[in-house]
Amino acid sequence: MCTTPMKLLVLAWIASMTVGCGTVTTVMREDAVTVRALKADKTYCQSVPRIYSGVTYNLCVLHGPPNAGSSLAVNSVPWTFIDVPLSGVMDTLFLPYTLYRQSVDGSIEIR
Repeated sequence: MCTTPMKLLVLAWIASMTVGCGTVTTVMREDAVTVRALKADKTYCQSVPRIYSGVTYNLCVLHGPPNAGSSLAVNSVPWTFIDVPLSGVMDTLFLPYTLYRQSVDGSIEIR
C-alpha cells in the first residue's frame, strides 16, 4: 500500500486551507459568512470587491479598532498582517473565478 503520497496530499490540503485565510473566507464561503465576520471585527469597510478579496478582507480587519480582530499573533505580529501576502498568492490563483464573480454579482456589501 502506498501511503506516502496520500499523506502528502493530506498535508498539502491542510496547508492550502491555512494559507490565505482571508481568501478562504471570501471566496470559498457564502457572502453572509464574510459579512458576519467583518461585522464581528467592527471594521469600517462598506464593501469588499471580489477581485483580491482575501487581501481586502485582511486590510479591512486591520483597519478596524485595535484588538477587535483575532488575538492570534506570531511574535506580537497579528496573524491578519501575516496573512495579507499569503492571501495575495491565493487571490492570484483564484483570479479567473473572482473576475467572473465580480462581473456577475458585484462586490460583497457589508451594510
